[in-house]
Amino acid sequence: MPGTDRRDMQEKLLLNHTADKEERLLPGRSNHAGNLSQSEKKLQEAICVLLVELCERFTFFGIVCNMILFCTVKLGYRNYQAAIVNMCFVGTSMLTPVLAGWLAQCLVGRIKLVCICMFLHFLGTALLPVVAFPFEDIYIDRRHILHTLTKREQKIVFYFALLTASLGIGGIRAIVCPLSAYNLEDCGPKELLSFFNWFYWLINLNSAVVFVSISYIQQSVARNLGFLIPFVSVLMAMITIHMVRGEMIYKPKTDSSLLTTFGVIASALKMCCMRYRYFSGGMTNWLDHAKENYGGQYSETQVESTKSLARLFPLFAFQILYRTCIMQIPSGYYLQTMNSNLNFSGFVLPVAAMNVISIVPLLILVPILECINLCLFSSKGTGHSPTIYIVVGQLSAALSVMVAGFSEIHRKHFPQVEQMLSEEVLLVSSMPCFHLAPQYILLGVAEALVTPSCSLLSFRLVPERIRGISMHFLTLFNGAGCFMGAFFVQTAHAGTQGSWFPHLLHEGKLERFFFFLASLMMVNTLGFWTIAHRYSNLHQEYTNEFRGSLHEEKLLKHEKAIKHYDSVLESSPILSPMEKT
Repeated sequence: MPGTDRRDMQEKLLLNHTADKEERLLPGRSNHAGNLSQSEKKLQEAICVLLVELCERFTFFGIVCNMILFCTVKLGYRNYQAAIVNMCFVGTSMLTPVLAGWLAQCLVGRIKLVCICMFLHFLGTALLPVVAFPFEDIYIDRRHILHTLTKREQKIVFYFALLTASLGIGGIRAIVCPLSAYNLEDCGPKELLSFFNWFYWLINLNSAVVFVSISYIQQSVARNLGFLIPFVSVLMAMITIHMVRGEMIYKPKTDSSLLTTFGVIASALKMCCMRYRYFSGGMTNWLDHAKENYGGQYSETQVESTKSLARLFPLFAFQILYRTCIMQIPSGYYLQTMNSNLNFSGFVLPVAAMNVISIVPLLILVPILECINLCLFSSKGTGHSPTIYIVVGQLSAALSVMVAGFSEIHRKHFPQVEQMLSEEVLLVSSMPCFHLAPQYILLGVAEALVTPSCSLLSFRLVPERIRGISMHFLTLFNGAGCFMGAFFVQTAHAGTQGSWFPHLLHEGKLERFFFFLASLMMVNTLGFWTIAHRYSNLHQEYTNEFRGSLHEEKLLKHEKAIKHYDSVLESSPILSPMEKT
């Protein structure tokens, strides 16, 4: 009799468990329907992130493409001042995503901060057309009103608009469309390089459209259509609001932060300076001073992760001067183009449209590089590092700046002619602007080779938990390259009394500035070539030096597997007492 009662009790429990399972499946009718809705949501999320990314890049390039022309013609700036403003804006827009990521993680919160950044972005993009395209004639109640801003008012609004726009750009890049939102953790080297190639290919395709369309709108007819930039900002805000309501904003892991990395470095430096006797032995790296068992404040995992990141600092450092060369496109190269003959069969080309020449090589090279990568990564178990791409790309950048110097000498041999730019008559060289194409092409080749490869190394050669921080550091050093370019321009102008970066190019020696930068870039390329072997193996994610970090990641994976096993046990039919024993 007791055995019969026991069997009845087990059958009731089994029926109840089955009924509960059916109730859980009933709303979706089937697991297939649930998986389908989940996949649809992920597809919608990916499309929204991509659209926000494209809208943000559209507004960013729309601001940058004719800033020098506006500063020199409308605000009366000297050439070197306009170049400094442009490079500082680009550099600030690179640094603000790091600041926004820290604020979202530590102080404000992601949803609140993204709303603030969207407002700042719209405010900045709405103020810029007001400054850059003031309505000269307004009729109110049949009365003619002249609407103009003084130079001082224009400069105040202009700088305020640039600041708010850059802050908004930083929040959007860091929160709405961070690189970690693309779920790249499980990708191998070949997949990662392919992703970065096509990712930057799409961004540059978008920038090509912007440079052709917005630059023509701003420089030529229908200038009020420049308000297209704030309209795109509003469109981006609407997509972002949809993502917030649909809970599509990516939430990164919080197991590591930029402050922790800086804290480890500061703690290690502090302990090194103290020079305690018992710290002298048993340490293979100076960062070990920050470990708890050596008197520091941080765990072994945090220190080992920072050590793996510090291994990439030489790679980041050699990108500073490279980024300075790339920044010649919207500064030195732009001034050369602006002072060349832009007439082409009776049509005046927009100055910024020449930037498309630097984008075309990238759009062509990416499919070719994909075929090369397929061959490089097809061999069994041996990884091929893309450092050779970086070396060739940096060499191409050095050659580009050198060619720019010779082009400047060549440009001065042509007689001067009058040319209308933004309703102002300027004296420019009669040399066709297409003679400058080689220097643009070489920099385009450099970008196609260097940027995806550096992103791959920065993402691949660190533990998974700090990959976002590694990309932040790459961004920081790229931003430093923009400010380094501004520093070089200011120093060259002040040190040579305006000769190396003149306001009137035909009276100065701009070519000497280019030759000086090319020589520095050549040394930079040789320096990186000597350390390129450190990043040769992409398949060996951690060396023996970083085993502690690897062991903890394995433990975390085992813990996930145990949790999954427990969930399987909970969902399985209830075991009888005989089976449990």
